[in-house]
Amino acid sequence: MDKQPMTLRGKALLDEELKNLLQVERPAVIKAIEIARGHGDLSENADYDAAKEKQGFIEARINEVQSKIAVAEIVDPSSIKGPQTKKIMFGATVTILDCDNEKESKYQIVGVDEADVKSGYISIFSPLSRALIGKKVGDAVEIQSPGGDKEYEVLKIKYI
Repeated sequence: MDKQPMTLRGKALLDEELKNLLQVERPAVIKAIEIARGHGDLSENADYDAAKEKQGFIEARINEVQSKIAVAEIVDPSSIKGPQTKKIMFGATVTILDCDNEKESKYQIVGVDEADVKSGYISIFSPLSRALIGKKVGDAVEIQSPGGDKEYEVLKIKYI
């Protein structure tokens, strides 16, 4: 399987989620199953069915998170130095100007699982990220969006 880029922050978030699933969620659902079993006939026991279903979701998520961690290629943006910092790459924090409304926006290009546009994190595979990769300060970027073509200008690039 191909390696997937992920920042240190993204890895920490997945590690935290996995720890919670293994140490809190899984034991809680096992306890709920034990309690439901004590209620008698399992064929008509809604609590048991619900607990078993929740256990399935938890186990699936544990497997999914472990798989994501296994294929992660961890990138520390603050360690990127030298001439490559002049171009936008994975991990860059980019300030762009919307040429239509003169509004500035700031985004960090991150892995798929860390993306949260409202918080300023965009996926490496998003149309905006793909258009920004390889650009320098002063470059114009055009993307096609559902609302029509958009043009941006790259104002700043930082690796923090």
